[in-house]
Amino acid sequence: MASQIYKILSEALWQASLKQGYFSGAPVDLADGYIHFSTIAQLRETARKHFHGQSGLMLAEIDADRLGDNLKYEPSRGGDLFPHLYGILPLDAVVWVKPLPVDADGAHQFPEDIA
Repeated sequence: MASQIYKILSEALWQASLKQGYFSGAPVDLADGYIHFSTIAQLRETARKHFHGQSGLMLAEIDADRLGDNLKYEPSRGGDLFPHLYGILPLDAVVWVKPLPVDADGAHQFPEDIA
């Protein structure tokens, strides 16, 4: 599997994570019992399906190799294997976090280095 995975989250959740020293998950993650991530190939569809039109979001790139055995790739929509983290996300696994602005049509504008 790819060594980079991605998380879309609100700026408020990211700021709270910086204060506590780890990311424990968004409300949907806490409800499901694991933190949802996307591979680079899944990222745009995740943004479209779950975050369309939402502003104030951040995109985090995560080094999946740093997450150990708590990271599982499990089938989800359409049979794709999505990365799920059973546990907290340590901030030292975060490679970068960048704003994920939304355009007038509600689509997110990804950083240039995201294909």
